[in-house]
Amino acid sequence: MKKLFTLLLVATLLVACNDTKKSNGEAHAAMIEASINGKLAKDAVTKEIGFEISDDGSKIPLYAGDLSVVSLWEAYVKAHNERDLETIAALNAEKDFMAYAPNGEVITGTQAHQEFLATWFTESNPSWTTKYLISNQFTDKDGNLNQWVTSGHEVTLTVAGEEVKINQVHDALIVKGRIQKFYINERVVIEQ
Repeated sequence: MKKLFTLLLVATLLVACNDTKKSNGEAHAAMIEASINGKLAKDAVTKEIGFEISDDGSKIPLYAGDLSVVSLWEAYVKAHNERDLETIAALNAEKDFMAYAPNGEVITGTQAHQEFLATWFTESNPSWTTKYLISNQFTDKDGNLNQWVTSGHEVTLTVAGEEVKINQVHDALIVKGRIQKFYINERVVIEQ
């Protein structure tokens, strides 16, 4: 009788664990589906972490985001380190891509981005070391999912023959699995 009870208990636990894994897998699949379609699945996000302030001043809740967009941004930074302009172009949004440089310059479109990078890679030889990546998201008033990655990097550049280190913070909007736009803020690291 004890063996039968133990066997039933083990079987119950295995079934319960499998159902939990299936539910987590389904939730993850829903999140990926929401990401691809640009819509937020109703129960895909549960942790509110702050808020976005809209143009009219209203506060829209921000939630912890899907880590798949972090992986996408990691691949994007890696492509920059490898000077892989083809991959960078493939990860940019097909339409209305924008990059906001720390000096106020706005790069519009993938072609302009490619031209900028080709020159910058040759002149400054930048190299990124990632320090952190954070994903967050919100659904706008039209029901569209806005997924953002905030990342911090140490960048090494060559300026006038000298190595210079800067810290950069990027905020990147990911739409349907592509980089729609990103902002860069930076400061020079002064060694003491």
